[in-house]
Amino acid sequence: MSKQKVIALFPEASFGAALNCVGIAQELRRLGARPVFICQENFRGVFAEYGFAEYSLVSDTNGGEANWTDFINRHKDAFRQSPFEQITSYVVPTWDAIVDTAIKAEEPLRRLIAQIKPDAIVLDNVVMFPAIANSGVPWVRVVSCAETEIPDPHVPPYLSGCSTQRGKDWAAFSSRLAREIQPVHKRMNAFLTECDLKPYPSGEFLETSPHLNLLLSPEIVRFDRRHKLDPATFVYLDGCVRQEAPYALPNFAAQNDKPLVLTSFGSLGAMDVAMIQRMISVFATLPYRFVVNAGPWRDDYDNVPDNVVIESWFPQPSLVEKSSVFIHHGGNNSFCEALYYGVPSLVTPYCWDGHDNATRAAETGVGVKLPRYDWRDEELAAAINRLATDVLMRAKLVENAKSMQKAAGATLAARSILDLVEG
Repeated sequence: MSKQKVIALFPEASFGAALNCVGIAQELRRLGARPVFICQENFRGVFAEYGFAEYSLVSDTNGGEANWTDFINRHKDAFRQSPFEQITSYVVPTWDAIVDTAIKAEEPLRRLIAQIKPDAIVLDNVVMFPAIANSGVPWVRVVSCAETEIPDPHVPPYLSGCSTQRGKDWAAFSSRLAREIQPVHKRMNAFLTECDLKPYPSGEFLETSPHLNLLLSPEIVRFDRRHKLDPATFVYLDGCVRQEAPYALPNFAAQNDKPLVLTSFGSLGAMDVAMIQRMISVFATLPYRFVVNAGPWRDDYDNVPDNVVIESWFPQPSLVEKSSVFIHHGGNNSFCEALYYGVPSLVTPYCWDGHDNATRAAETGVGVKLPRYDWRDEELAAAINRLATDVLMRAKLVENAKSMQKAAGATLAARSILDLVEG
């Protein structure tokens, strides 16, 4: 009998990457492998809830959840800016923090890999950790952000929110980002060199894996690339949705028989209480039920309308499946979950690849893009009504959902990983 394969999954310290990896790990476990998680200290317990072994990446300067929250609080004003303006105010400082994380993680990560002795390592991140490249075992890159993360002459610049119609905005964004990211990139390359790895080309922080790369981009929103990705090492998953516990909808005091609209802006966006309260005042005027994810800020809401329920947490895929409209920030997990269940998206982006997914939702006809803050009550109401009543869009999305569910992205990911280590 062959030895059970140990697959170490190392997602970045964000719920998008973490929960995407949970879906892959669930299928790895079902197929007979032993998936384990390497996680930042502030994510301890997230994976254990799904029954997986955890190895906490502890260092003297780990950072932790409090420091990340402090970082967001210091930079949250950037969420009101355009993607171009955010290069200076948010993107470069974030890359700086990400490189710091990789440097601080190097020694404890090397020790953990030696302890776990995995057959493969799955990296769902945007930066290279040299301990993985130097581990001597095959590693898998997961692109759980927008497909724009993998550049191509026909694909808009990553994080720009630009459309596929190439214009001056492509060059302006790319040149400014290349200029301003240079000091951080220089520091990253010095780190790589110290770890006996080759430096990366300008602007690159993570190479493609020579073994296997998994992309979450569903076909309905996929880009037509000039340079096709090699299917021998690149696998499109058509989404990758985890299995979650069922969610029982509560009874609403009003509109209890009306369509459901889900609102969730992720772990960062939930702190934007004032903006969400603005939205709720509009929700109160509409003939729908609304469930709103408020995260830890649930108690900040009072005088909640009868057709609105505020939750601090819920198993999101189970609730997306019941929804007629999904209002979200454009995080790739939320975007893919909406597509997986045939639900139109109302995307109000505030940072990172949310800008790219918001633009892509609008230009492929699977949703509507709305500014995060600069909207009038009637515009928000009209967008919700349009998505809830657009029969043609819904039919298109339902057909796509059938195709995505048949593709079984999480299973394909797990089989591809096991083929790599068993081949």
